[in-house]
Amino acid sequence: EKNTMEIKVDTSTVRIETNRLVLRGFREDDLADFYDYAKVEGVGECAGWNHHKSIEESREVLRMFIEGKNVFAIVDKKSGKVIGSVGIKDPDEVTVSHFPDANIKEIGYVLAKDFWGKGLMPEAVNAVKDYLFGELDYDFLICGYYDFNEQSKRVQTKCGFKPYRSLVMTTQMETKEQGTLMLLLNSKKNIKLVFSHPETLISENW
Repeated sequence: EKNTMEIKVDTSTVRIETNRLVLRGFREDDLADFYDYAKVEGVGECAGWNHHKSIEESREVLRMFIEGKNVFAIVDKKSGKVIGSVGIKDPDEVTVSHFPDANIKEIGYVLAKDFWGKGLMPEAVNAVKDYLFGELDYDFLICGYYDFNEQSKRVQTKCGFKPYRSLVMTTQMETKEQGTLMLLLNSKKNIKLVFSHPETLISENW
């Protein structure tokens, strides 16, 4: 059995190419592109954070991305611009305590408004999913969306995630939103899940 500590996500050393995109770690010279989409109202809000009010704010967040080595920049091959991100993090305590022995990551994503509706987000999420399951051998992934965000729900459904919990989530803006957590099992593994907190469960059939 792998110890959870042995698996290490380090986006600074990884480059993933898809049909239309390149996924790689963020760099300091991505600042202009990052601010370009992070300042647009409605982009961050879909992911639970306020759109950026200044390039300084974007610089701070970018620094965290680079130091944390856990966020992929999504690069549009055609324009060479960074148009979004896919972040990989440890799920919060509530989620992990349900699955104490599993190797899990939670993913989240954001895409520049001009690029919505072109199927780019499922392309990016699928690539990250294949990397986390194939290269790093995680047991399963969690992803969530706020119930007002139909688009995000579609991305996750397209990528094979299934709804498993409905609960109120606190956003980075300190607001509370009704949301849905989705789950995706690594198909190479034979994982039997035992669920706690039945009051929030949507499904136990996996």
